[in-house]
Amino acid sequence: MQMLPVAEYSAESTVASTRKHARSLFSVPFELRQLEGPTPHPLHAISLDISEGGVGALVQGNLSIGEAVQVDLPLGGATIRIVAVVRYTSALRSGFEFLRLSDGDRKQITRAVGTA
Repeated sequence: MQMLPVAEYSAESTVASTRKHARSLFSVPFELRQLEGPTPHPLHAISLDISEGGVGALVQGNLSIGEAVQVDLPLGGATIRIVAVVRYTSALRSGFEFLRLSDGDRKQITRAVGTA
């Protein structure tokens, strides 16, 4: 799967210019689980872009800013499990910042976005 660097976001130009990591277009279906609440149910999602710092996605379900989630992301022939926090959410898309990313997961993401 070829990744293309995202040069800019028209609707998020201010946010894009302050990002720590370059984002690349990356579209795969994945699941995430809300870590709060009595029974975490899987939510279906499709990624839009990815970086070492997080992922943007379309999510089927309701999320709250600041909420912790578990992301099960297919990447490089394997699925990596990452804890993330919801940084923004709207009817169109949600953004997640990765937390406690292992060195191995970081390297897989870096290879996937082509910045290694």
